[in-house]
Amino acid sequence: MASAMVTDVSTSEALMVGPHSSNSSQKGKVSSGQPKITFRRIPVPAHRMTPLKNSWMDLYVPVTSRMNLLMRMNLVKKCVELKMPKVNVENSTSTTSEGGKAKQAKPPPEPSALQKCADFVAAFLLGFEVRDALALLRLDDLYVERFEVKDVKTLRGEHMARCIGRLAGRNGATRFTLENATRTRIVVADTHIHILGSYANIRVARDAICSLILGSPPSKVFARLRAAAARLN
Repeated sequence: MASAMVTDVSTSEALMVGPHSSNSSQKGKVSSGQPKITFRRIPVPAHRMTPLKNSWMDLYVPVTSRMNLLMRMNLVKKCVELKMPKVNVENSTSTTSEGGKAKQAKPPPEPSALQKCADFVAAFLLGFEVRDALALLRLDDLYVERFEVKDVKTLRGEHMARCIGRLAGRNGATRFTLENATRTRIVVADTHIHILGSYANIRVARDAICSLILGSPPSKVFARLRAAAARLN
């Protein structure tokens, strides 16, 4: 899963303070139903630093505007950090006047927003396009499955190179055929394979990829794939 790259950093700082704390009167306005402040750190591989820099705003805007989270790049630790903002329930429902115009405060983020955004950023860092990874924010039944060629069959040298060539096809034709037939998105990064889609579609795509790794002819794999895709539809 994409979330395997994600690390929980801190859950120790709570929004509510106990009755014996000296700051309890100051923070008593915050709703007791709010979860503890949590952070997520997504490590950025060295080869994805340049794509991340070029697509930063495409990632930043959905996370901050649509999901109402805080997001920043930690250049020291080479990771993307996500944070649930502190939400005061009284202020979130009230309006403020600036220049004579009423302004509605941002609603608090959904409980699942942090996990969705972490999966979204992690999927991009795995090699998926931003427009494909955005589906993780809109839909709840999408996942990312990852495995390696050696998990299916042990190959070395030229045998591994030929296997990767069978998976990609000429100019990516085989990969595009698998994606269109199974309604998934597939990334082949060296010997690592990443599949983005629903659970049922990922299973069909994974079985087809495993057959190609084991040496089945593409024509035979595509015939079985069309039959399986027809059953799904």
